[in-house]
Amino acid sequence: MPTANATAVLPSIGMAPGETVRLAVITETWPPEINGVANTINHLVKGLRRRGGYRVQLVRPRREPGEKALREEDFEEYLVNGLSLPFYNEVRLGFPQYYPLLRLWRGQRPDLVQIVTEGPLGYSAIKAANRLSIPVISDFHTNYDQYSRYYLSSLFHLAKHYLRHIHNQTRITLVPTRELSRQLAADGYEKLGLMERGIDADLFHPRHRDERLREQLGVTPDQLLVTLVARMAPEKNLHLAFSAFRAIQQTCPGARFLLVGDGPERKRLQRLHPDCLFAGMRSGVDLAQHYASSDLFLFPSTSETFGNVILEAMACGLPVVAFDYAAAREYIRSGENGIAVTLDDNDAFIAAGVKLAGDAGLRRRMGAEANRTAHSLNWEQVVGQLHRTIHKILHEVRHETAPSV
Repeated sequence: MPTANATAVLPSIGMAPGETVRLAVITETWPPEINGVANTINHLVKGLRRRGGYRVQLVRPRREPGEKALREEDFEEYLVNGLSLPFYNEVRLGFPQYYPLLRLWRGQRPDLVQIVTEGPLGYSAIKAANRLSIPVISDFHTNYDQYSRYYLSSLFHLAKHYLRHIHNQTRITLVPTRELSRQLAADGYEKLGLMERGIDADLFHPRHRDERLREQLGVTPDQLLVTLVARMAPEKNLHLAFSAFRAIQQTCPGARFLLVGDGPERKRLQRLHPDCLFAGMRSGVDLAQHYASSDLFLFPSTSETFGNVILEAMACGLPVVAFDYAAAREYIRSGENGIAVTLDDNDAFIAAGVKLAGDAGLRRRMGAEANRTAHSLNWEQVVGQLHRTIHKILHEVRHETAPSV
């Protein structure tokens, strides 16, 4: 079995010089939708196009009737019908497209298919690609089996088996951390590779701190502003963030709590915590300003596959308090550039928040180191990992199909 970091050292092989790789990307989320999966696949597709030598076909659900597919020289969309998840309206599931994809790919055959999301659209794409002997790779972005505990607990084991079945039909499953690779391997996933995450260092930067924004929020220069950026949903463990903030208030009575994001829990939380600041969904420079204008970042989630917001907060110069798994385990050196506590140790999480809230000097030192850590990462490195994986798979396919001498 390939090791988790196998893709990091692969040579660029597979296609002859000057040849174009025709890559079909199957995803049920894409900008302007705001979530970690859409952000990641957008950076990867843009990065491959910048490298040159790729023609990308993006297969995704249309957002509204009559939406027009984008067509460019090296990029085209193929839009399908779908429906919104009842418990996650921001994401649409694409309807199965087995026969339409067979017709499409018989006339316009891709060299490789990349499955980003594992819904009915992704499953049908695997079946169509296998029927046409097109190699398939997949990404593991979201712990849908973990989310099912919060919404449809009776489906947890079914979701777990379904995800493993999906990914084990592909030539490799790309995961964001070595820790997750070990967990999935122990759970029966057969072929795993590493595809890390990057950060837009120009966008997420301390220079976006904005005292006018703090003033608009009703926060004075000397008040502590604690921030959380997350989907307002049960799986994000938000009650712990509020518990930590209330403990912080005991030592810093003037502290304020800013929550950025939206979701099914937002209205209820606003009713329960009318003194807290709910900014809703933010993106681009506006989002970066909300990070950078804060002083401390709390991230209580225990269900992340990665947690992009941790890197975004660190890049903006914020010390982060999080549980020691996923992105936090990869990038937080506890006590140096943030604090990562044992998973599910709520008391330790609250204590870490209180400690940082009460020590401005420690926050500044950790925030500066967090910024250096995050800015050492970049999307070009991640795109390079994907590029090498693609060419390795294509090289293997050519070797398998070459006539014997």
